[in-house]
Amino acid sequence: MVKQTLLITTTAILSFLVGFGLWYGVFRTSSNSIVHSMYKGGPLVVILIMVLLMLLTFVVERYISLYKNAKGKSSVQIFFKNLVKMIQAEDFDGALAACDKQRGTTANVLRAGIERYREVKQDKSLNAEKRIQLTQAAIEEANALEGPLLERNLIALSTIASIATMIGLLGTTIGMIRAFAATGNVEGGVIDANQLAVGISEALVNTAGGLLSGILGIFFYNFFVNKVDAFNYTTDEATFEVMQIIKAKEGI
Repeated sequence: MVKQTLLITTTAILSFLVGFGLWYGVFRTSSNSIVHSMYKGGPLVVILIMVLLMLLTFVVERYISLYKNAKGKSSVQIFFKNLVKMIQAEDFDGALAACDKQRGTTANVLRAGIERYREVKQDKSLNAEKRIQLTQAAIEEANALEGPLLERNLIALSTIASIATMIGLLGTTIGMIRAFAATGNVEGGVIDANQLAVGISEALVNTAGGLLSGILGIFFYNFFVNKVDAFNYTTDEATFEVMQIIKAKEGI
């Protein structure tokens, strides 16, 4: 929890500094009219850049975590097929070694169950039903620990998607207020076109920035939620199959 808080805080601070540097150091001095228009979007552009960078950071973190760590080192299907053969042959040491080699969410959960069953199998004071209950409890405990690791930073993605849209809307509102203020400052029957343009530019830049982060946030949130559901389904299916094999060995 402390590491998670530290990651979010550090990411927010660094993203803010990068956002301010881009807004004041790059956009302000750029000779490109489109890039310079980002500076005219006002200080809220700094916040929009910050949430966009935070979003991209969490997307990269989730991708690495799910595809490099949670998935394991090799195909889950091949790993599980070999694991089933070892359990049926009562080669529990080989099964644990295979889980250690595979790693990932499914392997970690299965390892907890297999290790517990190997321990209770030697205890003659326990009946078959009690051994099954203890094995199932170990699997559920491991699953409860792995679940939050899969879902980490997903709340941050959904929060950023919502906040970015609201920040963009706030910038749009401020820009329109400035635009209408320019139409109210009429001197000699002529509207201050420069101030009107600045107000409209600020509104549109903030709208675009808010929508960009919002759309990306919603897309990646749903994408990773589907991946987490797929991991959970695979793990549940694998643990069910293992428990069926163990129950058959116990005559239940």
